[in-house]
Amino acid sequence: MNQYALVTDIGGTNARFALYNLETNKLSAITKVLIAKDDVLLTLIKNYLASQSIIVEMACIAIACPIDDSDVIKMTNNNLSFSRSELIKELNLIKLEVINDFTAVSMSIPKLSKQDLVKIGGDEPDLNYPIAIYGAGTGLGVSHLIKVSERWISLSGEGGHTELPMISDDEDRILVQLRKKFGRVSTERFLSGNGIVNIYQALLQINNQPVEEITPDIIVQKALSHSCPLCLQTLTYFCTFMGRFGGNLALMLNTLGGVYIAGGIVPRFIEFFKASPFRQAFENKGRMSYLVKKVPVYVITHEDPGLFGAGVYLQNCLT
Repeated sequence: MNQYALVTDIGGTNARFALYNLETNKLSAITKVLIAKDDVLLTLIKNYLASQSIIVEMACIAIACPIDDSDVIKMTNNNLSFSRSELIKELNLIKLEVINDFTAVSMSIPKLSKQDLVKIGGDEPDLNYPIAIYGAGTGLGVSHLIKVSERWISLSGEGGHTELPMISDDEDRILVQLRKKFGRVSTERFLSGNGIVNIYQALLQINNQPVEEITPDIIVQKALSHSCPLCLQTLTYFCTFMGRFGGNLALMLNTLGGVYIAGGIVPRFIEFFKASPFRQAFENKGRMSYLVKKVPVYVITHEDPGLFGAGVYLQNCLT
């Protein structure tokens, strides 16, 4: 049997490919591709495997959308879709696993080292309790992890499409602006790259300033340099909302095993995030605040937890 398996981590913006060594549990040949409108996953995979001059027999595809038993998988935040049966046939696979991208991230957590994590408050984790995972990128991914008879089981879901409660008049005004734009406003409309832009543009409208087109990267840069008060306010709200949503996840399954933050956004400004109202918002749960205060939060700084977790998931399927 070939010792290498193909693993992928396909988000709304980028597709990542790697080879996972089933004997050493190591990733190699990591490649990132910007997803174009007309891209075909089978073609992307064939191009990647050809570039590595390798044939694989097994693959795990982690992808940012709901996963069921359907043959055809369609993404939420871009036009990419594929057929499981076509991939198996065209790539001559003996095993193909297709999982949600945050299922993959969750499976990496028991294997991460302390060097892959930055802790933000709370006690030490109690791994007899569940773990929550969420992360902002192109969208907002959510998962939970529980231990059953010494085996870790990932509970996938689409928690990013729930609603985020506002708790002040100032926050209500932001929600009003987003409701005008989207109608129903999901949490992902706040906690994502586009969410940062949504918050910023709402603040412009509230302050009677013309709405401008801007990227989340520019907002973050201006916030960190303190060159734009509204950008600083935007990033502060973003961190606050991350805390509130994370605290909600902690309450849902009493995640004394920890809450883990993944995604491509937060690791870009760790020090700002640590000093922000994040932890205060995380713990501000009324009568349950005493419980949430115990829950440790970790930011995942490993560069490719989705790829790594896809490999772990595949390996677990073989044992």
